[in-house]
Amino acid sequence: MKRSLHLLALVLALVLGIAAPALAADAPRPAAKAAPGAPVIVYNRKITVLRSTLVGVSATDRARHASAWLSSLLERPGPGKISILSQPIGNGLLVDGALGFVITPADTDALAQETLDDATQAAKGALERAVADEREAHDRGRFWSAVVRTVIATFTLLAIVALTLWVRRFIVVRLANLLTSGASHVEVAGQKVLAATRWYGISHWFVRAVSWLVIALAVHRWASYALDRFPYTRPWGEGLDAFLYGVAAEIGSGIVGSVPDLLIAFAIFLLARGLLGMVRPFFDGIEQGVFNLGWLDRDTARATRRLFSSAIWLLAVVMAYPYLPGSGSEAFKGMSVLLGLVVTLGGSSLFGQAASGLILMYSRTLKIGEFVRIGDHEGTVTELGSFTTKLRTGRGEDVTLPNTLVLTAVTNNYSRASRAGCFTLRATVTIGYDTPWRQVEALLLEAARRTLGVVAAPEPQVFQTGLADFYVEYRLVCQATPTDPHERAMTLHELNTHVLDVFNEHGVQIMSPHYLGDPARPKIVPPKDWYTAPAAKRSGAPPDETG
Repeated sequence: MKRSLHLLALVLALVLGIAAPALAADAPRPAAKAAPGAPVIVYNRKITVLRSTLVGVSATDRARHASAWLSSLLERPGPGKISILSQPIGNGLLVDGALGFVITPADTDALAQETLDDATQAAKGALERAVADEREAHDRGRFWSAVVRTVIATFTLLAIVALTLWVRRFIVVRLANLLTSGASHVEVAGQKVLAATRWYGISHWFVRAVSWLVIALAVHRWASYALDRFPYTRPWGEGLDAFLYGVAAEIGSGIVGSVPDLLIAFAIFLLARGLLGMVRPFFDGIEQGVFNLGWLDRDTARATRRLFSSAIWLLAVVMAYPYLPGSGSEAFKGMSVLLGLVVTLGGSSLFGQAASGLILMYSRTLKIGEFVRIGDHEGTVTELGSFTTKLRTGRGEDVTLPNTLVLTAVTNNYSRASRAGCFTLRATVTIGYDTPWRQVEALLLEAARRTLGVVAAPEPQVFQTGLADFYVEYRLVCQATPTDPHERAMTLHELNTHVLDVFNEHGVQIMSPHYLGDPARPKIVPPKDWYTAPAAKRSGAPPDETG
């Protein structure tokens, strides 16, 4: 029977050799692009991949018949010697002299520039390993040895997992105590910056991540070892090892290959930092008032420093971008496009606020510490930010205004035109025409003199700002010294209370009369009442009717 099979193989080889010229003429030339192909599987191991049609038989049918025929050949008794038979049509692989299958030039991987001899040698090596696995599978002694080793490996894995979990709990407790004791000493303005619970959460997450990585590696190694013990599952174990080593090699080669580019990027950022360090004394001198450039003073030095630093770092990022690992990948490009889209859609308002902040700062419309009124909001400027301006009213309120609103609103500055260290304080009342204006003026000045914090020089003044249909509008303007927002609010409150008291003491009503018809008595002040107390006649004033 064995001789008949050998004879059949030789006849088949002879037929293939005679038909080689015709088949070679009809056979397609290897394509520049590798075909999908069909693998030849023997004892769970891939021997080779067939990609071409031969004598009208498709690659899939050739691979299926070759797998079945090789399996039947391995079941026969014999040494399992693998040899190669070269023919014009291709190379045949023989098992103990019996032809298993034929590899043609069209079966090679043209994309990988694989030659026929390379494919044949690789198939021969794989077939020899399959023969060895098949022979080992029939050895019961080696089977039970593999079972015992797998059981020992399993108990070892369980011990490693238990030890890792115990070490994780131990490290979490010790590390949390260490970080908590260290964080308790970090304080800013008497407040702890780093909470103990947050440190515990961070350390617990980090240790858990490391422990799960160790467990995953242990499970991977156990699975690879257990699969390698048995001939049928050995290809799976080899695949696991190849995958892990391939990933590690790819990551390692990527890191090593990116080191020169990273050094260039690091040098660019280092130069940017050095340049900022060189200009730091210049901005420090301006902020400390050592020198003044006119266009750059203490109020704009900090903002100019930030703009200059942002421009330098942005330029450094643009220059270092091509040297960053993965900058040319599709994922990196997609992230850049997404970031640009987000900035385009949502950045118009943001950039508008920033531009308004720069205009306010460089036009010197406001300064920190000045008392201003912006629209309907009045208070002391506490912050001039890039996007918002903050006022403190002194009445328990902090008002945050968008810079675009500040730029477009009417701003009244009560500190800029006042004496140094003072701010303008005012009170407005409306009184009917039957009250002498000189008396009202004297009453308002008396209220200003009674108010603590109101300075005597420059003297308080009263202005008649409007002659309405039914009343006269009076405005008291004076200057006060308090600089704290709460003290300013209390000074205004005290001024208003003294206005009420002084008017009540002299029987003058603070009211804005309205009526529908002519009054029974004209609403005029006779000359004899022009200087009603506390008004005093001044030199050069017109005489009253009795004078």
